[in-house]
Amino acid sequence: MPKVGFVSLGCPKNLVDSEVMMGLLARNGYELTPRAEEAEILVVNTCSFIHPAKQESINAILEMAGHKKTGAARRLIVAGCLVERYRDEIRKEIPEVDAVIGANEVEQILDVCAGEEKHSRKAVPLYLYDDATPRLLATPRHTAYIKITEGCDHPCSFCVIPKLRGPFRSRRLESVVAEAKRLFHQGVREINLIGQDTTRYGEDLRIQDGLALLLERLAQLPGAGWIRFLYCYPNRVTQKLLDTVAAWPALVKYLDIPLQHASREVLKRMRRGQDGGRFLKLIERVRRTIPGVAVRTSLIVGFPGETEAQFEELLGFVRAAQFDRLGVFAYSDEEGTRSFGLGGKLDGRTIHNRRRRLMALQRKISARKNRALVGRRMGLLFEGLAAESELLWEGRLATQAPEIDGKVLVNDVAGAPPAPGSFVTVEITRALDYDLIGRIQ
Repeated sequence: MPKVGFVSLGCPKNLVDSEVMMGLLARNGYELTPRAEEAEILVVNTCSFIHPAKQESINAILEMAGHKKTGAARRLIVAGCLVERYRDEIRKEIPEVDAVIGANEVEQILDVCAGEEKHSRKAVPLYLYDDATPRLLATPRHTAYIKITEGCDHPCSFCVIPKLRGPFRSRRLESVVAEAKRLFHQGVREINLIGQDTTRYGEDLRIQDGLALLLERLAQLPGAGWIRFLYCYPNRVTQKLLDTVAAWPALVKYLDIPLQHASREVLKRMRRGQDGGRFLKLIERVRRTIPGVAVRTSLIVGFPGETEAQFEELLGFVRAAQFDRLGVFAYSDEEGTRSFGLGGKLDGRTIHNRRRRLMALQRKISARKNRALVGRRMGLLFEGLAAESELLWEGRLATQAPEIDGKVLVNDVAGAPPAPGSFVTVEITRALDYDLIGRIQ
């Protein structure tokens, strides 16, 4: 069987799709290789959420196309969200591409690798893997993602995901539990539950408080390590959900609630609703219910029509909220979204400066919160040698999600270093803006 190489871009949800495709191929006898020059078939799983992601995807496709001239590659397949948006353009503008698979056609990977591409498309994309679907994890062996929902029905005016991923649907609860049980048995120590909106989990299956029920089941699994869920829609964070997170030690005290903005007028144009005042009450309730919780959010600056006063309102909101983690996106004007047709577009320099000012504020908040941890002894998921230097090790606290948050750099280990994936105790000795430094005793 030919060797297959993968390039996976974008979010963890996209990574799970890549893992499923690799699992399907491996089960059917294909050999997978991390070396693009050795691969006879190359698959690029793309992202197209915002312009920089589209450009990164295009660059990766062109780079892999070069291996058809200089390497062993004889077939190039493009998969994922970029295909959902620009299927015909990809085939027309990049003739080196031999086949395309949309984000909702993951199961077709075997056909296209065999040269049997299907050109007919389902009217409604409904694909969602289950616990019986083979997966080949591309994450370190101690951590994994589980996709519990797919698609989205929210009408956010800046977002193309509903068009790319289709309508919201949930996996069966028993299917998620079975997959998590298997992963913990295999030695995974941290599971991150993902979806476009995990707080809606189970609604389409008529399960009341579905996410809370699922979390409670997972927290009781034998050998359960850390269990985290990502991407909460603010008006669906129920008291039942918060009480469940507070009650079970295996459930990480961490909430990722993308709020997008604080101005009522901007949020209305985003088709999100609510305002900074309500968000502050929600954050206060979260912190009151779950002692020691880390609250993360994502914000967008430069949305069409955002005035200087509305941006100042956003700055004031961030000062008041004191987020533990914060990501700031510059507004990206995307075709196919409602916001694409709005007036009042801001120039790039203004958007860049507003993002810089907001991140400068958050850097101070993060540094202050990190300094408060110096001298404390905390649980650490040890991950091995640091990417920055072979003289350091690294790991993460429960309040640091993989890839998106900071980490703990370890410069002192008493005796032999722990095995990657071990839970250990670290003493925090120094604080940086986003990372921490500590020693393991």
